[in-house]
Formats: sequence, C-alpha cells, structure tokens
Amino acid sequence: MGHLSSGTHGGGRRLRACYRRRGWKSGNMAAAWENDDYYSLLNVRRQATQAELKSSYRRLCMLYHPDKHRDPALKRQAEQLFNLVHQAYEVLSDPRSRAIYDVFGKKGLEVEGWDVVERNRTPTEIREEYERLEMEREERRLQQRTNPKGTISVGIDATDLFDRYEEDFEEVSGGGFPRVEINRMHISQSIEAPLTAADTAVLSGSLTTHGGNGGGNVNLCVRHVTSACGWGELEFGAGDLQGPVFGMKMFRNITARCFLTAHCSLRFTPRGAKPGASATMARHLDQNTTGYLQWRWGTQSAMTSSIVRDTRHSHATLALQLGVPHSYLMMSFQYKFQDEDQTKIKGSVKTGFFGMVMEYGAERQISRHSVLSATVSVGVPQGVSLKIRLNRASQTYLLPVHLTDQVLPSAMFYATVGPLVIYFAVQKFIITPYVRTQKEKERKRQRVESKLDIAKRRQEAESAVLLMQESVRRIIEAEESRMGLIIINAWYGKFVTDSSHKQVIDVTVPLQCLVKDSTLVLTEASKAGLPGFYDPCVGEEKSLKLLYQFRGIVHQVVSGDTEALRIPKQCEYREPGGCAELCRLQSAHILPLAMQRTE
Repeated sequence: MGHLSSGTHGGGRRLRACYRRRGWKSGNMAAAWENDDYYSLLNVRRQATQAELKSSYRRLCMLYHPDKHRDPALKRQAEQLFNLVHQAYEVLSDPRSRAIYDVFGKKGLEVEGWDVVERNRTPTEIREEYERLEMEREERRLQQRTNPKGTISVGIDATDLFDRYEEDFEEVSGGGFPRVEINRMHISQSIEAPLTAADTAVLSGSLTTHGGNGGGNVNLCVRHVTSACGWGELEFGAGDLQGPVFGMKMFRNITARCFLTAHCSLRFTPRGAKPGASATMARHLDQNTTGYLQWRWGTQSAMTSSIVRDTRHSHATLALQLGVPHSYLMMSFQYKFQDEDQTKIKGSVKTGFFGMVMEYGAERQISRHSVLSATVSVGVPQGVSLKIRLNRASQTYLLPVHLTDQVLPSAMFYATVGPLVIYFAVQKFIITPYVRTQKEKERKRQRVESKLDIAKRRQEAESAVLLMQESVRRIIEAEESRMGLIIINAWYGKFVTDSSHKQVIDVTVPLQCLVKDSTLVLTEASKAGLPGFYDPCVGEEKSLKLLYQFRGIVHQVVSGDTEALRIPKQCEYREPGGCAELCRLQSAHILPLAMQRTE
C-alpha cells in the first residue's frame, strides 16, 4: 500500500498505464447511437435547472467534439455521440419539449399531432392536455372490457370430526369414518358493459344450493354518472328464490367531507308487494377516520352507527346496531405489517341478543394478483368455524368449514394450527420453488431477447471509451498534481460473489472522465445510460463498486444502480488520522486485489 498512498508520481504512472490498457482496440465500431434516458446521458437530475443543463452540455461537447479526433473512425463515432448529446440538450432545454418528454418519454416526441399544438402553451397546459387525451383513450379501452367478477363458495360440514360420541361410533357399521359433507354451494358472476362514457350496464347472476334445495336469480343494473359528485342507477331482478324486484339507488357528495347513499326497492311476492328502503350518510371526521349512519326499513329494519379508522398500519371499526330482529355491538381491529407480502392480522368481537361471536385470522399476499386469508370464528350458539378465502384478480373463492356446534378447545386448536402448517408447507415446497423457477425462466427469456441489444450497447460503450482516452489522460495529470480524485477500479453490474465478475463491466475510464475539480457526482438515475456504460444483465439488480484514491489514501464505496453518488465524502477532506484514516483501514484488505488488476 505504501507506493500508492505515499506519493502520486509512481502510482500515477501505473494508473495511466492501466488506463491505456483499458482502451479497447477500435476495430469496426460504427454503431447507431441510441439512449432513451436523456437525463442519464447528460448526468443531470430530473429537476435540473437550465444552468445545470448548459454546464453538463458544454462539458460533454468539449469531450466528444469531432474536431478533437484525427482518426477517421474515431471522428465518425464522435460525431454520432456529439449529435446525441446535442439532441438531448435541445429536448431538455426547451420547456415545451421537456414537458412532453417527461410525460411520454422519447417516443412522445415522435407522435404525430404535437406539431399542431400551440407553441405558447405552458408545460402545465401540455401535461393537462395529455392527461385529457389519455383519459379519453382509457374510456375507449374500458368500452372494450367486460370487467368480469365472480365468487365461488363451497360450504363444508365437518362437525362429525369433533361432535361424535363413542356410543354413536359403535352403532355405525364399518368402523365409522367421520363424515365430511358439502352442504352448501354458491356461485355468482357479473360483467360490465360500458354503453357511453357516463353509462354502464352490469349483468349479474347467482346459483345457490343448500340442504338439497337450490335456486338462482339474475339482475340487470344500469348506472348513469351525472357529474363528478354523484351517480344514479336502476335495478331489475328476477329469480325462483325471490320474486321480481325493481330498485333505484343514488349517490351524492353533499360536501367535500360528507356523502349520502339512498336505495329503495319494491319486491313482488305471492303474498303481495314488499317495499324496502335504506339510506347511509358518511362524513370524514379527519384524514383517516370516517363516521357512518345507516337507516334500513323493510323486512329487517335497523339503525346502525359506526366509526372506521384506517391508517397505514391499522384498520379499526366500532359499530352499534339497534333493530328487529338483531341488535349488536361490534368491535374489530386489523394490524398491517409493512412487509413485501402485505401481511395483516385481524380480530373482532360481536355481541348481541343472538349471542356472542369472536373472530381472529390473518391475510397475506401470496403472489402479485392473489391474496389468501383464513379466519376462525368462535361463538355461542354457532360453535367453531373456519373460513378460507382466496382472492385471485377479480375472482373470489370461499371455503367455509363448520367444525363443531360447541365451543371446543380442540376444534379451536386445529382450526388455528392446521391452516398455518399447511400454508407454510405449501409455501416452502410448492409456491417458493415455483416462483423461483418462473423468475429464472423470465431472466433467461430477457437475456435471450436482449442479447443482440446488449452486444450493440457494448459496442457503443467501447466506442465512447475510445473517445475518452485523451480527456482521461489530462484529467489524471491534473488530479495527480493536486493529489485529487483518481478512480483506481470501477465495476458495474451484478456481483454474484466477491470474486465473480461474469456479470459486471469495467467502467473505470467513463467515471474518471466525469471527475471535475476532484469531485464525482452521479444523479439519481440508472447508471446504464451514462456514456461508456451499458446494462450487462438486463432485469437483474445492479450496483456500482468503486475503488478510488483521494489525497493519497485509498477508499472503497458501493452504490445502488439508481442511487445518487458523490465522492469524495465530506469526511475524506480531513487530514489522515481522522475519518479518512478509518476509511483507509477499512479498505486496506482490498488493496492487494486492486494492485493485481492495475499491474
């Protein structure tokens, strides 16, 4: 470590020799330069001012100006990169084109029709115009969708597992295995048909069977959006379980914090017409709390008042109902874990004239579009039940299992432990291997599809490095004279192990070229868009590892792909013996490897 940190001349000769070896042979490097991220190309942040854009543009123009290269091949490559930098600056320096680029990206600048947009429109007006056009396109796409939603419920009676007695067991011939029966099934489905931008028709139907008897019904609902503050709908239904029904429903925002929903219906039965009505008023008490007041009149008249508080970490509900035939008090609480699987645990207590019910359970996201939950219900007089729910996109699958008519500790134990054991077993031996296999297949597919693109980007990066050689030489000489910032080694990509660099590329020269006044600043953008960089492993998580020398002391830093980076750090401006000495000691173990690469 002595000859690296004690002086600059001997170490500088080694570094310059290393940089010369890093310059690839030119060969056939004529490539069509492309870069979709103009901010990354200019190495400026997305909120960059005009002064920052101009400063970066001038620096890159000096670096890639064609007149600075005599070799015809290098001159052609410099012209291509110079034109790309000029194109990026032209787009970002014009407020109108920059607003279009920020919303659409590079393809948005090529869309026909933007040439007729008034030049005097502000960037805000352009964004609003785009949002309006995008909303119209979204409405047209909605008209082609049916948005199907469905529910499948299979009720299971497993009371024979826990409510059996020995004398009953002896009377059953054949040893008497416990009977587990399907005693209820319910299937419902609905589809939407947008008629106009404000009108939507919803067709739904359901089939139900229970205890050997069954039936079904069909409903047609037409909704009309009157304004941004309200809508109304008409409903017609018929079926063999219940007679024909006509209904009307209305929603209206009364104030910015209060809304009202009203519903009235008329059902025709063999015993005559039965009217019904309900109304719900809600008010936002604060940012996370809403109060509800509901009145219902008809076959089951009731008045319900509830308060719901929903925050990032929890969801709580308190409700009181007074009615005929049911009156109850209900409290529920749900805690939300801040993890990738969006895990939730919940519990509730409900008590009234009918008895008392306690529920507890958990919910977890098992895939991108699937959520699995399990709830145990314990109550008097209904006993113990287990309900398993799977939400897959817009489809819901329910499996309610009735375990016992009594409150038995054994039933509660198996209802709680059984689903957990099954879930973790399935998660470990089925879901996790399957997801790992699918991700590996997706990575292989991306690697195959991007193989040609990676080769093209690599060719462009090598051409850019050739153009940087002379500038890097001058930068190193200037930094050596002031004991400034010199990049010894820099690697970009996916680091499988400390000694495996199969998915990384050497970016020492491009980073040294970005050093200005003994400082290297990288913005919050993917570093794959920087000149001299390319993405060596598309779809993988990448990082940047740097080994650099500042004031004769070697340091190491690792940065994420999209993380901002500024070196040297503030503490490294101090004299040796302070924080810089600590950094030196922490990075001492990597110096032998660095020396092997530079010699």
